[in-house]
Amino acid sequence: MDYSRVLAGREAPLPIFAQIVEALEKFEEFPFLLEPIYREASKLEEEDLDRLRLGLVRLQVYADIHRYEDVEVAQRMKYVGTTLERVLFGRLLLEGMEAGTQECC
Repeated sequence: MDYSRVLAGREAPLPIFAQIVEALEKFEEFPFLLEPIYREASKLEEEDLDRLRLGLVRLQVYADIHRYEDVEVAQRMKYVGTTLERVLFGRLLLEGMEAGTQECC
């Protein structure tokens, strides 16, 4: 699984993606990687923060699409993506959105 490609989409990967990939590959270490990821994210400019958040959302969407191929891997991807998004951004971008509507502001 090329987690970095999923996180980056069609753009060049951000350096912080390497830490997120490590959390996905060494899932049992994830609790100890939260703080370094948080500290690295706090140094990012607004544009890169947007890319980071969209990467985390992309990871969650990818996990949902491929959840039946490998349930355990999909669950890890979803957990890491949602946990980091909540820690870094306070809420999930997709949370509470109804079909066809978006929250504003």
